Amino acid sequence: MGLELSLQLKMSQQLVMTPQLQQAIKLLQLSRTDLIDAVREELLENPLLDEQSEIAATEAKVESAEEVRKREEKKDQTAEAQGDTEIKESDQQIDWEAYFENYSSPMPGTGKQRLRDDDLPGYEATLTREDTLFDHLLWQLQVSDFTEQEEAVAVALIGNINDEGYLKNYDLHALAEQLGNDVEYVEEVLEMIQQFDPLGVGARDLRECLLIQARFHELGAMVEEVIDQHLPNLEKKNYGAIARDLDLDMDEVIETAKIISQLEPRPGRPFAGEAPRYITPDIYIRKDDDGELKAVLNEDGMPRLKISAFYRNALKQADGSEAKKYVTEKLNSAHWLIRSIEQRQKTIVKVTDSIIRHQGDFFEKGVEHLKPLILRDVAEDIGMHESTVSRVTTNKYVHTPQGIYELKFFFNSSITTEGGDLASEAVKSKIRALIANENPKKPYSDQKLVGLLKEDGVKIARRTVAKYREAMGILPSSKRKRLF
Repeated sequence: MGLELSLQLKMSQQLVMTPQLQQAIKLLQLSRTDLIDAVREELLENPLLDEQSEIAATEAKVESAEEVRKREEKKDQTAEAQGDTEIKESDQQIDWEAYFENYSSPMPGTGKQRLRDDDLPGYEATLTREDTLFDHLLWQLQVSDFTEQEEAVAVALIGNINDEGYLKNYDLHALAEQLGNDVEYVEEVLEMIQQFDPLGVGARDLRECLLIQARFHELGAMVEEVIDQHLPNLEKKNYGAIARDLDLDMDEVIETAKIISQLEPRPGRPFAGEAPRYITPDIYIRKDDDGELKAVLNEDGMPRLKISAFYRNALKQADGSEAKKYVTEKLNSAHWLIRSIEQRQKTIVKVTDSIIRHQGDFFEKGVEHLKPLILRDVAEDIGMHESTVSRVTTNKYVHTPQGIYELKFFFNSSITTEGGDLASEAVKSKIRALIANENPKKPYSDQKLVGLLKEDGVKIARRTVAKYREAMGILPSSKRKRLF
């Protein structure tokens, strides 16, 4: 069987992801804060990029979507002409030695010029994070009278306490064997830790946590007995079963339940809270003079980039091929970054304008008038791919007359009702409103909610109501019931 060489001509289509295209896609899906950080980083790495002065930035007015479009069309028409004139407008030679001498000179406040102690910020002002529960417990351990052996056991126990303050699913036998102690000794150290602040920390379950607090505050034998034997009935508010089993009056049981409800079920709660997350909208929806809703970009705090005129002139005067190649590459990179950011902003405006057209009733009347909407609807409306719309709506927030929402909020599945299709978020809003206005002593069951929604023209199954209720973090009726 012979071998032979042959040439074949084949045509195929292939998407090539250039570095510039990858950068544009990355910038498109960044949040506003991440975009500002990325631009700041690029300003440090690319010497051809400059930021407009603060005065020039504050004088720039917030533009509407139409004004942005007109300005960008005019900029595209004059960009090449402006680039040529900026390069040609200066023929004088650049004094490179003086330039680098200025940049290599020490900055004020550096080098030998040091600040006095009075000028330095206090230690408290330099803290970057708050103490965690682990830090708080470890500090108490260090100032307590523990022996070296007890401290070794305590450190191991504290390290396995979760953010809620519980020591769950931890094998004390394995720890005792590892440290060469018996289990009773480890449990004694654990009891000492459980008296730390916050009280009840280190408990292995809710029952033990509440009992620790009840005994410390000396709440009485009745409270301890209810906690020890009837936590499931307390959770279900089945006070009758507790009264029958312990031979108590209903009033006594209710009074005991009130006392227990004031105890802390999650001792680590004060240390588990995350730092507040502040949201700055990427775009505003406002009414113009004619009363029409318009999308307006939020450019406050966003660096306004421009090409350094100094390096434009340097490109013309550079004699060495390597220097010219370097400056040219950085110039192209700077141009592409500026255009990618501008394209990102234009796309956000386009998507928001499309959302305004689809969800006009929401901005005027509220969440209950939200309509079903999918990515394809907006993609077809603005002539872009669904993946592009998905990237634009990720981590982007809009300030509307109804509040601040993520752009993804406006995309909802459809629920068929007597009055037409309704967005799932609108149904959730109706369920939330019904539960908020219910009698806390007789809360609505899921089946009752189905009936109330049907009266309002919304026909959905009970399991759908239960699914939406759980998604909103609302407890079932048996756990929402209040007798006091």
